[in-house]
Amino acid sequence: MKKNFFLLALVSAVFCLNSLFAQDAATILKNMDNVMFSPKDMTGKQKIILTDKAGKQETREATMQQKGTDKRMFRFTSPASQAGIAVLSLPNDMMYLYLPAFGKERRIASSAKNQKFSGTDFSYDDMESKSYSDKYTPKLSKTETNVFVLELTPKLSSDYSKIIVNINKTNYYPESMEYYDKGGNKIKASKYTFKKVSKYWSASEIEMTDLKTNHKTKMQMSDVKYDNGLTDNDFTIQKLKQ
Repeated sequence: MKKNFFLLALVSAVFCLNSLFAQDAATILKNMDNVMFSPKDMTGKQKIILTDKAGKQETREATMQQKGTDKRMFRFTSPASQAGIAVLSLPNDMMYLYLPAFGKERRIASSAKNQKFSGTDFSYDDMESKSYSDKYTPKLSKTETNVFVLELTPKLSSDYSKIIVNINKTNYYPESMEYYDKGGNKIKASKYTFKKVSKYWSASEIEMTDLKTNHKTKMQMSDVKYDNGLTDNDFTIQKLKQ
């Protein structure tokens, strides 16, 4: 009887401990979301630097605006061959691509979100505006000196089997991420540089590396402005095509 009671107590303790870890992981991820999506809205300019394995570089420019956690517009402004290409991310898994050469938008199917966006190392999935807490189930893998290490498992269909993210312990912004395919192979890695703009932490640079091709994309943000009073009307297909 005592042995059975001891086993039951042990199982209960393990269950409670696992629940605590799960809760902690969820809280940490939620805190990261709060940092990344804290302003009501934001606008900014981006310099995009593409570097191939031989070190050859190509530079582009773009604008980005975002509202809340689920609306984002990204548009290339140069060079001329890319200018006007834009992607719009909306709630309920709605995402649209606009190509000026064709003069019309097309919806990006969920099954196509693993494709690269306009030759960059960011997929449409990476470009989507959606909180990580909504997209992934977190697990606390370990705690290091300066970061929490979370393993994120997709809640819905995804080409990623998991993402390993290092989250700054003090300010809760992501410092780096590793992306794994369904075979368990690490296929991409990203590094983040954050700085404080006004009262918000802003990702001043994101570097994404395709580990298969050794191709890199850097997105450098400048002229960041927060709480501009953007409305839902700024995130429509009509605006996408302008």
